[in-house]
Amino acid sequence: MLNRTIAPESQAVNHINLIEPGHTALPNGCQVYWFNSGDQDLVRVEWIFNNLRFDTQKPLLNMAVNTMLTEGTANLTAAQIADSIDYYGAFLQAEYGYDQSQLTLYSLNRHLEHTLPVVVDVLTNSQFPQNELDTFVRNQQQKLQVSLQKNDILARRAFNKAVYGNTIYGLSANAVDYQQLQRANMLAHFKQMYQPANCTLVISGKVDEATLQQVTGACANWQNSADPADTTQPTITPVAERFFYTEKPEALQSAIRMGLPMVNRSHPDFPALQVLNTVLGGYFGSRLMANIREDKGYTYGIGSGISSLKHGAAFFIATEVGADVCRNAVEEIEKEINLLKNELISEEELSLVKNYMQGSLLGSLENVFSHADKFKNVYFSGLGLDYYDRYTEVIKSITAEELQTLANKYLNFDEFHKVIVGKY
Repeated sequence: MLNRTIAPESQAVNHINLIEPGHTALPNGCQVYWFNSGDQDLVRVEWIFNNLRFDTQKPLLNMAVNTMLTEGTANLTAAQIADSIDYYGAFLQAEYGYDQSQLTLYSLNRHLEHTLPVVVDVLTNSQFPQNELDTFVRNQQQKLQVSLQKNDILARRAFNKAVYGNTIYGLSANAVDYQQLQRANMLAHFKQMYQPANCTLVISGKVDEATLQQVTGACANWQNSADPADTTQPTITPVAERFFYTEKPEALQSAIRMGLPMVNRSHPDFPALQVLNTVLGGYFGSRLMANIREDKGYTYGIGSGISSLKHGAAFFIATEVGADVCRNAVEEIEKEINLLKNELISEEELSLVKNYMQGSLLGSLENVFSHADKFKNVYFSGLGLDYYDRYTEVIKSITAEELQTLANKYLNFDEFHKVIVGKY
């Protein structure tokens, strides 16, 4: 009989068993990866495209084109597209990211013969009807107007602009940018970006041979444009200014966002920096939470993170605190960073963080879709699945001395871009 008074034996994570994808390349240049697992009659198909080079004169094209993909084709209206997918219990979603944009289909395998043609029509014949574009612009302007009333949104926009400069990562859209969207520019952008040579097709779920042939066959006649996709991006040049303050005299809370450019996932130091970040502000038991929330009561929540992007990265700390204690909160953040640089992390705290990170990694692998997501993280960073073996090994073996060295190398508080919105 199970004795519940005795805790189960714990073991270190020695290896992450990730599903290895199959791979093929279609004659039109589309790269295909598939993950076959599970007995459920369900498949997720993702068409992923690298965004085109950022144009400061037309800053919203990447986002607007992707968002409006399903708003009408030469053959189907937006309503017909939605109805055609919904009828078969499927789900179609356009998702925009800084580096890639994608169209994702969830469908039962037996309904792919009906849902795939709709998606292929969207990828080859999207028209961005003027009436839908007008509605999109109007809605986005209204959302922007609401967003700009929120201190945390203003802080994030100012921080990204400071760290990433005049690139797609630093974009802070305004109402005029939406007004400048032209259907002709969107059609040209669509034709150049949404072509098979710029596409990675990731299929996950119950992917047997018949399903694989069905999906790749649906894309077999997809032709490339004469104009190849230019997916290079401008060089990131952070701004020289270090402090940004937007005063709001009536504010009850102040938003704080601070940090600096950082190495991304492709850098050898990245796994170790993730450990350092977790200690500082990467989980609920972090030092920032213990100090600024639990001890001082300045905030409901504070955290830190590293945003790893294809062409850059940033370390950041973000919170909203009572307006009357904003300056005190900044001082406490600096204090915690200096402690990491000047004092060794205790073995007990480091062990707790290591166990948390290993457990989080294992817990994130709940189904075949999450295995595909882990693959995408490394694939689009130019890495292989062996990255996760190196990652777990770093977590297990890193020492307090190594973390202190990293803190002194990367966390110079004087170099932080500091953004305050509210009172200071």
